[in-house]
Amino acid sequence: MMSRAKILSLLIGFLVLVALPPVTTALDADFYMGLAARMMIFAIAAISLDLLLGYGGMVSFGHAAYLGTGSYAVAILAFYEITNGFLQFAVAVGASALVALIIGFVCLRTKGVYFIMITLALTQMLYFLGISLEEYGGDDGINTDRSEFFEWFDLGDDTNLYYLILFFLVLSLWISWRLINSRFGMVIRGSQSNDDRMQAIGFPTFRYKLTMFVIAGVICGVAGFLLANLTEFVTPEYMHWFRSGEIMIMVLVGGMGTLFGPVFGAIAYLLFEEVISDFTEHWMIIFGPILVLLVLFARKGVWGMLPGRERGDD
Repeated sequence: MMSRAKILSLLIGFLVLVALPPVTTALDADFYMGLAARMMIFAIAAISLDLLLGYGGMVSFGHAAYLGTGSYAVAILAFYEITNGFLQFAVAVGASALVALIIGFVCLRTKGVYFIMITLALTQMLYFLGISLEEYGGDDGINTDRSEFFEWFDLGDDTNLYYLILFFLVLSLWISWRLINSRFGMVIRGSQSNDDRMQAIGFPTFRYKLTMFVIAGVICGVAGFLLANLTEFVTPEYMHWFRSGEIMIMVLVGGMGTLFGPVFGAIAYLLFEEVISDFTEHWMIIFGPILVLLVLFARKGVWGMLPGRERGDD
């Protein structure tokens, strides 16, 4: 169980997110609502990567592939004037699942550094594919319209989009919690500890890992769907290895193998970037040593540094 301090931190954080739009609107500070929306989107992406990295021991250095896939699903359909949000969402989820299935099927037959390099290589292939698609903007990217759902729920209203992102953040956390604490999650964690032993007692770990790979890809694809709507712009850079590295850093900063850690990691990383980049464009030079110290002395990241100890998993 979580400590009271951590439960209180989560409750306060949730209430702040809920109350942010009316406050920023009243203060004419919509920038902060946009920043919070971006933080939540990357928190969703980080949650999905943590399912692989933190609980499954699968070091995927190509997770941005699904972020880009979900984004391009929106942009390409909008290019052909298909702006129905339900259709765009279904295509984003389906395309992300297919890409994750293909990448996972290939990569999960390898281990260690080979696994890392193949995930990186396959994602870079998608990145260069995006650059080669001149019809959809190529290297320059492509502008897109926001998805259309109901007349009474217009995503052209930034507040509606914000609350949609918040809904998917909460949903992603709930899905992750259910997975982690299910029999399926126990097998995934057991496979991380000793894959050979799990196979010896009768669990087809390859199928379990592949399923987790697809689930993580879908969740990250949803983040891509939301990112395309937030920025109204899609670029191959969403699939670059550097973006995958950023998502991985968010997981490490927040706390690998913790449920809420990736959320705190995404907030901390993007907030640090926003503040320090105002003073220098070389802000990563400052952030680098901080990351090293976190990895060495705070294995559970920002989440583990919060007061209170709990039994079991976060």
